[in-house]
Amino acid sequence: MRFLSFGLTFCLAASASAGTVRGRVQVVDKGGKKATDVSDAVVYVEGVKTKPKPARATVTMKGKAFLPRVVAVPVGGTVDFPNQDPIFHNVFSVSGENRFDLELYKRPKTGSWTFQHPGIVRVYCNIHPQMSAVVVVRDSSYFAKANVDGSFAIEDLPAGKYTLKAWHERGGEGSVEITVADQGETGAELTLDASSFKRVPHKNKFGKDYSGDEKY
Repeated sequence: MRFLSFGLTFCLAASASAGTVRGRVQVVDKGGKKATDVSDAVVYVEGVKTKPKPARATVTMKGKAFLPRVVAVPVGGTVDFPNQDPIFHNVFSVSGENRFDLELYKRPKTGSWTFQHPGIVRVYCNIHPQMSAVVVVRDSSYFAKANVDGSFAIEDLPAGKYTLKAWHERGGEGSVEITVADQGETGAELTLDASSFKRVPHKNKFGKDYSGDEKY
């Protein structure tokens, strides 16, 4: 995906005890139309040499859908996949070193997986092809999911020069260089181009097409 534009502003806040990055992500769809909901965007800082803090997230299976569709955790973070449907689901991913398979289970059981490698993990159900989710795994705890309007904040960032990146399923990844002071705020704006995005059907966990015959 193309990275359209970025802007930086800086302001100091004497009361801040550590550096904060605050800004906004925009996603531009076909025809130049700006997305009205950017809450699936994840913003993160690269180049921070700190050990990630333990974290846990939940992606619920309900109504043959993953809710929420996108979560972010640090390396070593765990995602729980509770099944609230009265039918079987089989959560899996074949995304590189983060591949996993939780096999079949239904309500009220919960499956969990701990992610040990940074990357974009695409998650599916082996029975229902309409179900898809993404786990964004980062190598530090300096990340945030954007709000609906695209606003975000990453706090307590050590002073230094970093690469700030934003990722969105349709808009891909964009980046900008930032300099964070030991106090105050650094502002950043990132715009991602989703105008050429096309959704491609995925395969099941065996690398085959879905049969279209849901047995559960």
